[in-house]
Amino acid sequence: MIQRDYLILGAGLAGAAVCECIREIDPKKSVTLVGAETSLPYHRPPLSKKFLADKKVDPDAILKFDHKWFEKNKIELRLGTQIRAFNGERHLAVLESGETIEFKKACLCTGSRPIVPPVAGATLGNVLYLRTVRDALALREMAASSKSVVVIGGGFIAVEAAAALSQAGHNVTLMDRDATIWNKWMDRDTSQWLTDYVDGRGLKMRMQQDLKGFEGMTVLKNVATKQGERFPVGLALVAVGAQPNLELFASTPLHSPNGTPVNEYLETDEKGIFAAGDIALFPDRIYGGARRIEHWDNALQQGHVAGLNLTGKKRQRFDYLPYFFSEIFDLSLEFYGDFSRPPSLVEVEGDRDSAKFVLRYIELGKLRGAVLCNAAKGTGEAIAKEIRASYK
Repeated sequence: MIQRDYLILGAGLAGAAVCECIREIDPKKSVTLVGAETSLPYHRPPLSKKFLADKKVDPDAILKFDHKWFEKNKIELRLGTQIRAFNGERHLAVLESGETIEFKKACLCTGSRPIVPPVAGATLGNVLYLRTVRDALALREMAASSKSVVVIGGGFIAVEAAAALSQAGHNVTLMDRDATIWNKWMDRDTSQWLTDYVDGRGLKMRMQQDLKGFEGMTVLKNVATKQGERFPVGLALVAVGAQPNLELFASTPLHSPNGTPVNEYLETDEKGIFAAGDIALFPDRIYGGARRIEHWDNALQQGHVAGLNLTGKKRQRFDYLPYFFSEIFDLSLEFYGDFSRPPSLVEVEGDRDSAKFVLRYIELGKLRGAVLCNAAKGTGEAIAKEIRASYK
């Protein structure tokens, strides 16, 4: 049996951030990082943006740390490795090789995976999903030899990927069930403005179309909609959301329908076991209640806090204002705060038509959230302080 002081499950950005902060505080105890991907931990946001638009972008350029960093910090890497079983009470993890790791403390950073829609043909050879660097490489190469690409979805990854592929010179159609894109994070007028903006830059828009299925024997030939449309396409990217990887913790206190519950220190109900990143269901110290966030910035921040708290030498509460960012065509967009409910008032600073504005979403006299488009440097930090001040 292998014995380790710290075991990190998941070699994404959250897992790498945990390792980084453990080593800042505790340079000597043993650390093992286990991940299903064969790649070193890397930044995922470029995968749906510049990585697709520019073939010159090297996969190594998006790494969080290189091999030398892990060697220097004496962190054992077990990449391309699945964990077959996990016992939080006994502090044991069984690898697919049959090896068992007994650990003193652990952090769960198993991340999420794309949702596969329950329709015919969802696993055909040229129906792709974007999560890993391998997915992005496959999409980039297959798009180069396809006459047309359809992107299914209207969220961040779908729109970013569609824009990036279009900028790379591909014939791209964006299809979504809603009338406008990003309507979960924007008011109606801004969502319509953004939809029109994207529509005017070369993307073919098929809005208010529900996916019925993908047609083809082994490879995709046509996309069918519930509205009765059927159109030929050479390649499809499905980006309709993600779901947390919680199967390993089923029927344990580490699993709930909405994620792995943690306290304000990111510790679970199993002593010595923490969670960070996409799976962590944490107490929201600003808005109240519990929240789970699937985003790069959240994974990075939670990884740092969890790493500090794992050592036991520092205790830090996770206090986080939700933040998202996106880049599509010549737009740089930032989202601060909570967008779970529509605002009672929208204050517009600037002008949507000029693609440079700040939107403040007001609810009951409080600044609940804000959307920034091509804003001046420093505006985001000021907005974040303004939101926090509203909830003190």
